[in-house]
Amino acid sequence: MSITIRQAQPQDAHAVVPLIIDAIGEIANRLTGEQSTEAVRQELTTLFQRDDNRHSYLNTFVATDDGQIVGILVYYYGAHAIAMDANLVKWLEAKNAPSIIIDQEAHEDEAYIDTVCVTPEARGKGIGTLLLQYAEDLTKQHGYTKLSLNVETQKEDARRLYERLGFVITEPWSIIDEPFHHMVKQF
Repeated sequence: MSITIRQAQPQDAHAVVPLIIDAIGEIANRLTGEQSTEAVRQELTTLFQRDDNRHSYLNTFVATDDGQIVGILVYYYGAHAIAMDANLVKWLEAKNAPSIIIDQEAHEDEAYIDTVCVTPEARGKGIGTLLLQYAEDLTKQHGYTKLSLNVETQKEDARRLYERLGFVITEPWSIIDEPFHHMVKQF
């Protein structure tokens, strides 16, 4: 296994979008304003191929093994999220989707890991950890001193992994009225 990580491209949507949906579950319905599985997939593909929202290919990095995408990282800066989320709300309004409030997920002075997901067949091989390390490297390269993520309070195994990697719980957080731990790693 030889894993490489690269910036996603619009044509990666076929492999990336199912992993985003796997990671965020029903949140994908709210972000797309759709209910059917196929409509959610189509609309998330549209968002991924655009350049102005949090799930854009520009904010996505892919881990590949022998050319096949085996994992994803959606990563951006908290300061950029405000404009990206405003674009998403405008897009949803233009398609007459149910009104949505996009919850802030990071502080403006943080780099933020929105989504990490690995294909089922590649799980348990350290690819998720490589993606998290990649996010840490990007954060340092761009001069940020904080890298954050949110983990659902009931996902104790994930929380323990993040703690082993140096993240600490800094505050409770709420996303779509669900409780999360906001975790930060400082450099």
